[in-house]
Amino acid sequence: MTSSPVARIFLFLLIVLGVYLWIGYAITDLTGGGRKSSAAVDISPEGGEAIYWGKGRCFTCHSVGGQGSAVRGPNHGQFGEKFPLPMGARAAERAKERSDKEGAAFSAVDYIVESMASPGAYVVKGYKNEMAVVYAPPISLNLLEIKAVVAYLLSLGGDLDMEVIDAKPSEITQKFYAKIAAAAEAGGGDPGLGATVYDDNCSECHTLNGDGGEVGPNLTGISAKGLKFISEAILQPAKSMTKGFETYVAINKEGRQTVGLKTRDEAGEIDITKANGDVVTIARTDIKEIKIDDTKSVMPDDLSEAMTVKDYQDILSFLMLQKPKPKQ
Repeated sequence: MTSSPVARIFLFLLIVLGVYLWIGYAITDLTGGGRKSSAAVDISPEGGEAIYWGKGRCFTCHSVGGQGSAVRGPNHGQFGEKFPLPMGARAAERAKERSDKEGAAFSAVDYIVESMASPGAYVVKGYKNEMAVVYAPPISLNLLEIKAVVAYLLSLGGDLDMEVIDAKPSEITQKFYAKIAAAAEAGGGDPGLGATVYDDNCSECHTLNGDGGEVGPNLTGISAKGLKFISEAILQPAKSMTKGFETYVAINKEGRQTVGLKTRDEAGEIDITKANGDVVTIARTDIKEIKIDDTKSVMPDDLSEAMTVKDYQDILSFLMLQKPKPKQ
């Protein structure tokens, strides 16, 4: 007795579905996307070792001595003539190189933290600048997990000082930690790439730390307003209007509209600065009506459409790094 054509088709579809599910699971497992970190991260060499060989997926590119077989990145253990020192001891030597180059005193902890916060800052000779940003998707390590990995790497032949890693980091490490924390809060963006997105899209209209245009609000210390405000300002600029930067609509007697910021208002005339930076001077005698339109913003409404999701995450993380200067 032969099966019907419908039964054969149904069986074929089940097989195809099973194959797709298996491929999806394999890809998710390979990238670490299906792994969840525990709620309590153990900031210790043991905790870091678990992350290194687990969620962090470090083993896909690195080995530790004879443990593992990956060669895409440097071996983190003592291995042959190329790596006579394990990572902890090696970091102390690399820190001296970083100190000489940067003119600042780098410690072994500073070097290891930098290697994860800014992978391209020091590229080992013979290897490419291709290390993944571990605090961004798909790996997405948080700050506590990264501290644990630092402890693990430093324990490989180095002088382990948990206080320097966690409770009392140096100023250099604090800056890197701030970068990682801002990136994580912004969904895994890269602040370094976010600076480029900012320069390309925002610097002509906004001032940041004394540089830029004055069409939009000054963004120095903008992180104090929080991630929600910054996000809304990008996605819905009219909703997060800053006082003093309202959008005016000036209509002359011929019915022509000029839309922009009112940047000068004197007895005989006003200046309207348009979104492209052009300034239009209108005599008051030519104005039929002038009003605020709280549904519009000089900031482009389609800015979010012009950026990719990655651009958006990157610029959020960059802006979240713009901390207010401490009061003197």
